[in-house]
Amino acid sequence: MNKVVLVTGASSGIGEAVARKFAENGFAVILAARSEDKLAALAESLKPVTEVYAARLDVSDSNSIDVFFDSLPDAFQHIDVLVNNAGLALGLEPAHEAHLDDWETMVQTNIMGLLRVTRRVLPGMVERKTGHVINIGSTAGNWPYPGGNAYGATKAFVQQFSRGLRADLRGKPIRVSNIEPGMCETNFSNVRFKWDTEKASQVYQGTQPLSAQDIAETVFWVNSMPPHVNVNTLELMPVCQTWGPFSISRDMECE
Repeated sequence: MNKVVLVTGASSGIGEAVARKFAENGFAVILAARSEDKLAALAESLKPVTEVYAARLDVSDSNSIDVFFDSLPDAFQHIDVLVNNAGLALGLEPAHEAHLDDWETMVQTNIMGLLRVTRRVLPGMVERKTGHVINIGSTAGNWPYPGGNAYGATKAFVQQFSRGLRADLRGKPIRVSNIEPGMCETNFSNVRFKWDTEKASQVYQGTQPLSAQDIAETVFWVNSMPPHVNVNTLELMPVCQTWGPFSISRDMECE
């Protein structure tokens, strides 16, 4: 069997595009996400191209993770590439107005979910002396913006955890990469604004953002580098996105 890639959050957006890219290039693909209907449709579309296994996975639920990995068919047990893509942002309120439930969901998904999945996959890679963990971070982990409080913090965790994995895996032929996209038009903003499509569409109005396919091409390129080359971190933005001047409040009084 060909090399095996596991993609979390594979039912749409970046995850779907990554799964398709690897499938088209000869990888057997494990599709994991919460939406079983979307997973089934994606699996059917990929079966003529490669071997596919699809199953429901909620990375924020440790029981779901146990069931998922304990049920993997023998042919898909040896995972060569793990793409930790499952994640989300919720809300854009300032910290003092944010909903604690939203923060907890982001922590459980973006942090604990990534930890749980990585912990299940990594020992096999170490035992077989081969593998590549590719985490999907965000420019929000590097550059703060109003309302990005907890989401940015979770992506800063992804960056530092990726570095920590590299340190722990010193002397082992296993690669770890952190891909940090900027503005990318997927369902990201729909989820953030809880399917307020009008508000979500305003995020991309008048721009040419990154696409899911752009990120998939990047992820595949990072994995296709020679085995001795590790891309530690790769940050990418659309040309229309950049940094601005420092924000200064000129009418604030402090006692």
